[in-house]
Amino acid sequence: MRVYLQTLGCRLNEAELEAWTHDCHKRGLRLAADLDQADLVIINTCAVTGESVRKSRQLIRRARRSNPHAKLVVSGCLASLEPQQTAAESGIDLLVPNADKEHLIEIVAEQLALPVMPEVAAEPGEHALLARGRHRAFIKVQDGCRYQCSFCIVTKARGAERSRPVADVVAEINRIHATGVQEVVLAGVHLGGYCADDGRNLADLIAAVLEGSPIPRIRLGSLEPWELSDDFWRLFHTPRLMPHLHLPLQSGADSVLRRMSRRCRTSEFRTLVADARAQVPHINITTDIIVGFPGENEVEWEQTMAFAEKMEFAHIHIFAYSPRAGTKAAAMRGQVSRATKRARSQALHTLAQATRSRVLAQAVGRDYEVLFESLEDGAAPAWSGYTPNYLRVTLPNTAGSALENRIVRVRATKVSGDAKGLLARVC
Repeated sequence: MRVYLQTLGCRLNEAELEAWTHDCHKRGLRLAADLDQADLVIINTCAVTGESVRKSRQLIRRARRSNPHAKLVVSGCLASLEPQQTAAESGIDLLVPNADKEHLIEIVAEQLALPVMPEVAAEPGEHALLARGRHRAFIKVQDGCRYQCSFCIVTKARGAERSRPVADVVAEINRIHATGVQEVVLAGVHLGGYCADDGRNLADLIAAVLEGSPIPRIRLGSLEPWELSDDFWRLFHTPRLMPHLHLPLQSGADSVLRRMSRRCRTSEFRTLVADARAQVPHINITTDIIVGFPGENEVEWEQTMAFAEKMEFAHIHIFAYSPRAGTKAAAMRGQVSRATKRARSQALHTLAQATRSRVLAQAVGRDYEVLFESLEDGAAPAWSGYTPNYLRVTLPNTAGSALENRIVRVRATKVSGDAKGLLARVC
């Protein structure tokens, strides 16, 4: 039985897909490299925006059209928010809601009567992550969210907060590291709200991972800019915790943040970033900003632009607001026109590129330990990887060395021609 797994959306969806990969391996199910080779197709959908819903439905239809003989299983946020409509999609054999994701492979095996081999029949040490050219494993440590941001549908799709036991997280990281993976990302819907049954928080979890696993690189997924404990910054004193934080801002105007029901104002965000930069050398701060939230006027938009420029973000994920049925924001007055959102998105993109260029320029001349992930084709092949603070680096393949999945010390020599990363040489 060959299984093809595909996901859309957030890092949490990626983490779930990687957990399903492990569960497939335990049951003797082989992973298919291509959709048309599969006997079973499993799709993890997304519904955070209207565009992600469209892409999820498109992916379901493409899977059925490309491989009509395979069993088709659909899960994820779209499947949980619109179960009847999703189940009605032509050719779906089984729908698994988010609440049952943890046991998805078990449910599929039982309900679709899959012919599986006993665990001992699987090849020891086999892991599909590296085989798929992926060198960073996402670890789901928490799910759900207690907050109700007015634009967010994910809280409805994911449900109440729950966190995995610390010991389970450490054991999974050690299992993955044993297969050769050198970097993991701790992910959750509300990662900062991590709280195990024994009362340990996110800082405690990170400390336990650092103590209980030898994996050399640990990253944090998207982290809401509140609820960080007083001892959080000291954890970055070890070089194994990568100095990069993705802190979703969403807007640089306090009046918009209030309409969004966000728990952080710009002054608090500014203080948090200042503390991070003061206590963690060369930390990289990236963010999310929603463009065209209902009622966003020109004054509020200019406040967002000015604040984003002042923060010097290395990267901004830009989202044009799209109404999601079931959220408070969808019924708000003052919906912004598509043309205005398009123009503002372009202006923010231009600003983001300028601040990124400044961040990259400041990195030139510094030495970094880079985990190289792939050899890029072209007239001059080069290895590509990321610094600890998540800046992309390319290294000429002059020596013809095999650097995939290796951590190499390099010196950043200049900003790349596309101004998206750094060029480097081996120290």
